[in-house]
Amino acid sequence: MTDVRPDVSGVPEIDLTDIEVLRDPAAAYGRVRERSPLARLQAPGMRPMWVLTRYEDARAMLNDPRFELSADSFMRPTGIPEHCLVYMRTMQEMEGPEHTRLRRLVSPAFTARRAVDFRPRIEPIVENLLDDLADHAEGGSVDLLAHFARPLPIEVICELVGIPESDRPRWREYGAAVAAGWGPALADAIPGIMEGAKRAVAVRRAEPGNDLISDLIHTQADDQGRLSGTEMVTLVWNLVLAGQTPTNLIANAVDTLLRHPGQLAALREDTGLMPRAVEELTRWCGPQLLTIPRHPREDVEIGGVLIRAGEPVTAAIVSANRDPRAFADPDRLDVSRAAGPSGHLGYAHGPHFCLGAALARVQVEIALIALLRRFPDLALAGQAAGRVPDPGTWRLASLPVTL
Repeated sequence: MTDVRPDVSGVPEIDLTDIEVLRDPAAAYGRVRERSPLARLQAPGMRPMWVLTRYEDARAMLNDPRFELSADSFMRPTGIPEHCLVYMRTMQEMEGPEHTRLRRLVSPAFTARRAVDFRPRIEPIVENLLDDLADHAEGGSVDLLAHFARPLPIEVICELVGIPESDRPRWREYGAAVAAGWGPALADAIPGIMEGAKRAVAVRRAEPGNDLISDLIHTQADDQGRLSGTEMVTLVWNLVLAGQTPTNLIANAVDTLLRHPGQLAALREDTGLMPRAVEELTRWCGPQLLTIPRHPREDVEIGGVLIRAGEPVTAAIVSANRDPRAFADPDRLDVSRAAGPSGHLGYAHGPHFCLGAALARVQVEIALIALLRRFPDLALAGQAAGRVPDPGTWRLASLPVTL
């Protein structure tokens, strides 16, 4: 195994292409975490990156204003028309007053209370997708990722943004293209997403409805400022991107529960555990393995190692969320686990804590409750397909199940 190799300074290295790192990142990063709070990530063609492996260090870095997100933290898909690029600079790329202003304007639409208010509109979407599952069965099994977990977030986004019913089949295609990642399909989808978002914003300016865009347009006081048209479209783009979190979390959660029958039985017996279960599943098998890289504005020392200004630094969420210094018996899945004083880092932390976390939680709760209720005999159809070899995201290629 080659996932851990001490370099000349004694800081462990993690090879992101190592099969053991890709196959079981929790174990691979865990071994490094118990040796050192800091490691180096390496991969061919990639600039070496510092990675924090322990919970307290990771949480502190994510809340430290010396570590900044910028355009250099992100990879842009290629082949995007020039006129679309202005809409692709999200709040995650902003810092300081610009970020604070946008966050203040947008946050009221994404509170936990607002997410609960959206529940009655999400529930029928979930039920309709479950109604159609049997129609997608082949050879006695159905791919729960392709026909439930993946389409759900884009359907929810269409509902909350106010996309007309006639346009939603096209938006489902957009969602599939974004989920697939880089490639021609994504480049082709982005202009359609931007144009559809602009139309939705224009309609809601003229005709307010019961949707998120209307809320943002018509509830902002003049003394607080308002989102521009460009910022509105960017927000929709950010929602489409963020939809990948509930997609992969639902798939990971179902796969995990079906492989832990005792935990599944406890959840079936008491669905009141679901809020705790969703938090535990996010900690235990959440899709984000690494945070978006930050760059320190000045030299910073962590764990006795000097990190130079401008050098990329990330936090290993997969390692921090299994850190025994922060969680008792962290490698054990426990759907009844009470939240600790600090909580997991599945949605990051600090100023860039995931804006849509409450909405994602509600989607996952509704999806799992309905799925377990509707299909009491749900089971994996043999061995599930392998995971996508993605060093940044823990995600399945498919999830074949029998109903």
